[in-house]
Amino acid sequence: MAANSPAAADSRRGTERRAAVRGWGDGLIAVLAGFVAMTATAALGLWAAGAADLPRAAFPRVIAAVVVLAVGGAVDISGGAGFLADAQADLSVLPLSVTLVGALTTGYAFVRPLRHRAVASARELVLRAVQLTVLWLIVLAGFAAFARQTFGVSIGDNPLGDLTDLLDATPTVGFGADVGATLGFGLLWIVGLLVLALLVSPRAPLPPRLLRFHTAVRPAASAAAGLLLAYVVLGVGVGLVTAATRGHATETFAVMLLGLPNLAWIALTLGLGGAWEGRVDGPFGLPMPHALDQVLRTPDLSRVDVGTLAARNGWYWWLVPLAAVLVLAAAFAMAVRSPARVRPWQHALHLAVALGLAALMVCLLAGVHAQVGLSLLGLGDVSGGLGGRVELRPLILRTVGLAVLWGAVTGFLGGLLATRVRHHGEAPPAPRPAEPDKTA
Repeated sequence: MAANSPAAADSRRGTERRAAVRGWGDGLIAVLAGFVAMTATAALGLWAAGAADLPRAAFPRVIAAVVVLAVGGAVDISGGAGFLADAQADLSVLPLSVTLVGALTTGYAFVRPLRHRAVASARELVLRAVQLTVLWLIVLAGFAAFARQTFGVSIGDNPLGDLTDLLDATPTVGFGADVGATLGFGLLWIVGLLVLALLVSPRAPLPPRLLRFHTAVRPAASAAAGLLLAYVVLGVGVGLVTAATRGHATETFAVMLLGLPNLAWIALTLGLGGAWEGRVDGPFGLPMPHALDQVLRTPDLSRVDVGTLAARNGWYWWLVPLAAVLVLAAAFAMAVRSPARVRPWQHALHLAVALGLAALMVCLLAGVHAQVGLSLLGLGDVSGGLGGRVELRPLILRTVGLAVLWGAVTGFLGGLLATRVRHHGEAPPAPRPAEPDKTA
């Protein structure tokens, strides 16, 4: 059959149609799996935090709002009491436990149908990514539309309560997702996730023109991703021990299910010598270790690093050797997965870039800003003990710069340690032929 014959053309078109249908099916499975995983994680975390008792059956809508926040969406909080008072709230925080579960599930489901192939065309990968992205945005739009609720707040039997009853000004609080902003940030989130899944997964196929970047990019990206996951696993262990020995098990599980990577990845940056700054003002705060809360409860911005934490609890010095061991282990794993022709200075360069980008990602994702205030009859913030602020932001240049330095040093050492180890994909050395028996 001629390659350009009508029958051959029809066969190609049929193959492309079947591939497109499979792409929609695989994309739908990946999207549903990701949202189901995020919804389940958010529901369990909020239940442990006591959100199931919210009035007017608001619990499902709060779950939807947390899922929206997990993918970078925007949720606005408002409240008031008629013309008497108006509440202002500003919330910027990512529940990274929900984010991580959704990313791992969606990324795995995206790569899995392609795992038995070494090469895939750029057109096929882009088509599959576009199909999954379209479905993702449709489902995310539904979550954003559902994530809105307003309900009254009981303030008890007191003079203020009597006044609100007299003036028919029942206090209310509500939240709602900004659908447009959520879809914009959600698009960036899912595109970044799909690119990262192709970079990190050792079984994901690449277009032929990109195969030459395989040895430089994929082992280093996998090492950085493995390092972040290792810190989350350690955080799970610490959380379980804390829940079993110090009480408050439900609160501990709420933190683990909603914001464990926020704390674990900040610990990584602190162990590398990075620093954060912030403050906690008011009756509420972050679900954080007691030493960190003490450091942040000052009138002005406070510096958070290993030194300031260790001044209140000497155990925090162990963050430095922990980071040294785990980063060196990641460097060694990267070097072993790379071909033997890659030199130690190249390993240093690759891990410096990968670890620097990982630290930058933590700086951009793990920061927190939350502020609540109450204005009474237009007189400004009169919330007193009811309002407050929580702020934690990174010193990006210091944190990323030291991560790059650590990556360069440990990458070089990992390359030296791996010189006597058989590298990934290499065949074992052939056995030497037996020498003839000279006594014969």
